[in-house]
Amino acid sequence: MQKPLIIHDPVHKTIVLDEFEQMLLNTRHVQRLRNIQQLGLVDHVYPGAKHTRFEHSIGTMHVASVIGQSLSLEEEDIRRIRIAGLLHDVGHSAFSHAVESVLKRNPQLQPVIEGRKYIEHEAFSKNVIRMLPQDDFIARYTESEFGTDPFHFFDEIAKIATGDACAISKPYLAQIIAGDVDADRIDFLLRDSYHTGVSFGLIDADQIIDSLIIKDGNIVLGSSEGLEYGNEMALTAAESMLISRAHHYTAIIHNPKTQAARVMLLYALEDALEHFRNVTGTEAAKGEIVRFFTEYNDNDLLVFIRLHAAERSLRLLDNLQKGRIYVPVARFSQKVLRPSTRMALATIARHGVAKMKFESRLAREHGDVLVHLDVASGVPKSMRISIEDEESFFYDESALANGLVRSISRQLSLTTFVHPDAVAGMDRTVVSNRMHRVVDELSPRLLGFIRAEQYLPIEGIILLFYAIYNIFKKEEAGFISMPRLRHITWLYRTILQFSDHNLLKNLFEYSFHERYGFPYSDKVFEDIQVLVAMGIVDEDLRYYEKNGRYRQRYEYVLTYDGSEYARRIAGSYASEFKQIESYVLINKHSIPKDMVTMPLARYAPLK
Repeated sequence: MQKPLIIHDPVHKTIVLDEFEQMLLNTRHVQRLRNIQQLGLVDHVYPGAKHTRFEHSIGTMHVASVIGQSLSLEEEDIRRIRIAGLLHDVGHSAFSHAVESVLKRNPQLQPVIEGRKYIEHEAFSKNVIRMLPQDDFIARYTESEFGTDPFHFFDEIAKIATGDACAISKPYLAQIIAGDVDADRIDFLLRDSYHTGVSFGLIDADQIIDSLIIKDGNIVLGSSEGLEYGNEMALTAAESMLISRAHHYTAIIHNPKTQAARVMLLYALEDALEHFRNVTGTEAAKGEIVRFFTEYNDNDLLVFIRLHAAERSLRLLDNLQKGRIYVPVARFSQKVLRPSTRMALATIARHGVAKMKFESRLAREHGDVLVHLDVASGVPKSMRISIEDEESFFYDESALANGLVRSISRQLSLTTFVHPDAVAGMDRTVVSNRMHRVVDELSPRLLGFIRAEQYLPIEGIILLFYAIYNIFKKEEAGFISMPRLRHITWLYRTILQFSDHNLLKNLFEYSFHERYGFPYSDKVFEDIQVLVAMGIVDEDLRYYEKNGRYRQRYEYVLTYDGSEYARRIAGSYASEFKQIESYVLINKHSIPKDMVTMPLARYAPLK
């Protein structure tokens, strides 16, 4: 029997690993994480941010066990979530998410494993974990320790580690590792704050963990005693975590200098891969990319770039390693872009090929510059709260949480970077004005390019709002009356019906589950939040009384900019839009709506 391993961690203090955890810790897959920085290139802004995914993985394991003990889980389940926490990042590529960005921009380089395209690190993590029992020693130990088939055991661990809650009998185990309030996020917020010195990310982990309970197989927020004050504290704890996440994105991830370093590495890596593919062929390049996620560390990736990149990219890499980071000369956020442009950019940013074309065109317009379009990811989606034996979404119970979700959703930036030596002779106003003109001209054309290749489900939702708007809208005596949808659940049910319709299923390609007693889709929720954040749909807060308690809900109405945007895109979906309108017309009496009336001059902008 091997002695327990004691690790002294700066964030969680003492962490103890048992014999089996030590065995997994010493695999090459986990040891590789010692040389992959958790925050990639953020140390160019915050020099202390040199912590690794190795220590983060140990921290996630520890937080998972603390959550498990707080929830009074069985000992075997606690062991499983600890193992899942330790292994959750084993498929992470070097330099944080740089390689994933390359794959999204270059579909021809996406590896195919067992018939599936691999783009994100979670897929690689799942694959690596499932292969662990190929080690006979690990397989024998798993059989003797857990009394189960080792391949079945690690298949379940892979699902828990990657948040695949729908695929296991105890969904809450996966939610502990990868949910809205989970061990992964708790550890990285605490750890990133500690190492960067940015106090925005500080959270009361004990209070947050104490606010988690299990109900109907899911992790929800609430008080184990069911007390009103306990529920208030649960809300407060979760709100504090969302505040920390929002500030974490702003201060660390979306810092312009951090973005500049990331885009310098991205361009150099993309160039190196293209030259490597030209010499060795596409399949060899795909195989090398698999190694990026399973074998390479940060230094290996830099060596690969040095071996294969062209001269300009090597200069980028030299500047990066010498700390000569490109500086922003023009930067647009959602605050200075009109809603239709915001919406176009948000859509382009989520489509890798169009994003690369957009950035390349802008870069050509300005000469020797780098252009980067960025949107926030990881929008919180499905956290539930239990109050007096009734469940609802956390974001419906907390106006603060809803605002924070919107804040994260609207984090969009378009930045032009130049070499620090070139700034002195550059007129930033001229660059900004020219960039604004090209953005307005280029973004609608690129959206057309995307539509020619694939359907855009978020535009399907816009067209659904537009069909309702067209059927119920009335203009009279200088006033306009518009429909405001009362229940987001009606949208879920309708979109689910469309996803089974022969003509509409590709436009409304969303996956749903029934874990909450009604059809729900994380992606539909996220896309609606994007529409609200970009100014296409307006979200109103309404209070109502039920069972002696006042509650809140959010209602949705198409904005003027949203109606204009929808009008412009409707022609691209002529037959689909006709079907949507037909459905709305047939079911118009069952649509949960109110009519909102306002002066037309307030609704439509002055010409």
